[in-house]
Amino acid sequence: MKYALGGVLAGAFMATAAMAEVESKDPIKITLHDWSGQLINAGIIGAILEEAGYNVDYVQADYIAQFAGLKTGDLTLAVEIWATTGQEALDEAVASGKVVNAGETGMQAIEEWWYPLYMKERCPGLPNWEALKEPACAEAFSTPETAPKGRYVGGPVTWGGFDEERVDALDLPFEVVHAGTDAALFAELESAYQRQAPVMLWVYVPHWAPAKYEGEFVEFPAWTPECYSDPSWGINPDKAYDCGKPRGPIWKAAWAGMADKWPGAWKAVEAYKLSNDEMSAMVAAVDLDGMSVDDVVDQWMDDNEARWKAWIGQ
Repeated sequence: MKYALGGVLAGAFMATAAMAEVESKDPIKITLHDWSGQLINAGIIGAILEEAGYNVDYVQADYIAQFAGLKTGDLTLAVEIWATTGQEALDEAVASGKVVNAGETGMQAIEEWWYPLYMKERCPGLPNWEALKEPACAEAFSTPETAPKGRYVGGPVTWGGFDEERVDALDLPFEVVHAGTDAALFAELESAYQRQAPVMLWVYVPHWAPAKYEGEFVEFPAWTPECYSDPSWGINPDKAYDCGKPRGPIWKAAWAGMADKWPGAWKAVEAYKLSNDEMSAMVAAVDLDGMSVDDVVDQWMDDNEARWKAWIGQ
């Protein structure tokens, strides 16, 4: 069976499943973002729910702003809330009583500053973050536009991450430049790596990049909740964000009314799990091998039929 998600990439798409007895025929609205792994995740969960007989509507949404729609029920399900960047927004939404944490996806997230291993020769103190404070090291990561400051390529602004705040709090001689899209971010890495050019950028796991390219994450002071909330915590007594990014689960989140309106779908969402290795391989199939998200979703559904059928009680 083919599961058509491709039409969603330019907007919203409604898929009507073969009719089965379900609690409500209203569409379950799953959010879409701007990176391949999330589109794959949304497509797989959507395909599973369609197989169970539910109608699914895919809606393009901003990563953080989606919580407003989840609170009202205008959106139903978010399939990737990274503890690294979305934990505060998720916790606030759950505390409102209008959104529920639907459990871990099974994937564990790392998002941090990353550099190719060849840059270590030009900044020998790495991966210790304090090496970045040295003028010679910062200049090694500079471009004509930022020199003598180093250049850090962050993700799209919508991803959050507090990189400007981190640079300020740790007094790093770096400028933050945001990539416009996920694809542009990793095109920057590919171009620099081929030329052995300086590059420091936002890399995340699960993803294919750390497997394809030799490199390391910068080791910042370890994150704690107080680092983001209490300026007096940490090495800078006057500013918050003087630490690295948090690490932890990738969560699912849902409108609080989902379990009552679509109890069967809710059980499937709770049961749904993927591993880092599975997701990294699927993202590589899309980003490196040129497969479509639709085809990757279709392949996963074919290869894991017994698994997803158990999640929907078939």
